[in-house]
Amino acid sequence: MISAVTSTAPAPVEAPERPRKAAWRANAKAPASPEGFVDLYLTHLRDERHASPHTLKAYAEDLGAFMNFMEGRKELARFPHQLDRLVVRSFLADQSAKQLGKRSLARRLAGLRGVYKFLLKRKLVERSPLDGIRNPKLGRGLPKYLNETDVAKLLDAIQGTRWPDARDLAMLELCYGAGVRVSELVGVNLEDMDLERGLLRVRGKGKKERLLPMGGSAVRAMAGWLLRRREAASLRPNAPAASRAGTAPVFANKWGTRLDVRSVRRILRKRLGEAGLSLNATPHTLRHSYATHLLDRGADLRSVQELLGHSSLSTTQVYTHLTPSRLKEIYAKAHPKA
Repeated sequence: MISAVTSTAPAPVEAPERPRKAAWRANAKAPASPEGFVDLYLTHLRDERHASPHTLKAYAEDLGAFMNFMEGRKELARFPHQLDRLVVRSFLADQSAKQLGKRSLARRLAGLRGVYKFLLKRKLVERSPLDGIRNPKLGRGLPKYLNETDVAKLLDAIQGTRWPDARDLAMLELCYGAGVRVSELVGVNLEDMDLERGLLRVRGKGKKERLLPMGGSAVRAMAGWLLRRREAASLRPNAPAASRAGTAPVFANKWGTRLDVRSVRRILRKRLGEAGLSLNATPHTLRHSYATHLLDRGADLRSVQELLGHSSLSTTQVYTHLTPSRLKEIYAKAHPKA
């Protein structure tokens, strides 16, 4: 047994706690290897920025390509402190020679910029070799979308009586009726649904939450699906689809577990074929269609930005294209010589 020792000495006065960031910087130690700096940055993206697994995978791939390039030149030890613009330009030239497109080149640069921005902020480097290097100019194409007739054709074609039919209709009605990302769709739990008020809570990029109106058609389809959702659990009473807990998934597969992103894409492709529509559409095409139709019918850009969960208005501006019929209608109403 350990006996307590009584001391008459005054208790030491505790120093005031430093702010978390200041303490982190004061105690931060530089990683022991070039790869360690990349790992530190990816950990920051995952734990502090709450980046999605897809984003983490993309950044890891882009930074891995740069590290492989430096290793091939036997200059990996120069990263991150001794790089200069000439090395970065050589890397871009190497990637271009491998037929990498402009968008992929821009993403490679974004990964490197992100690393150095992070390391500068943490005082682990003194400068960035990316200063003065411009991104390749990208042509911004219009997003692909379905017109209102095709959307109606897609949804009307789901007429089956099996539980997957009820699920698929609810799922696609929600994609179009609320404009959710496919990652947000599969992440919806029972506690996120308020059918009485027609509202849906989703968690977007960076785990940012937003509340969305679903629309009457989506609400009715969701109500129909929730009545049959337990059928997805089949003979598995412990499957998530059999649970009524708030954290249980709304959309389930044939095993009664949460549907994943790949399955949603496969289901949409199947339903497009049944409706006789192009198989090139994706769940994101329904999101594009949602935004396009809102703007076509007079919604303002700021409201659409909030609904889509875009942090920057410039991201939403890509949807400001209008259909020819809508352009003619605006011209007829607004131009004095129309």
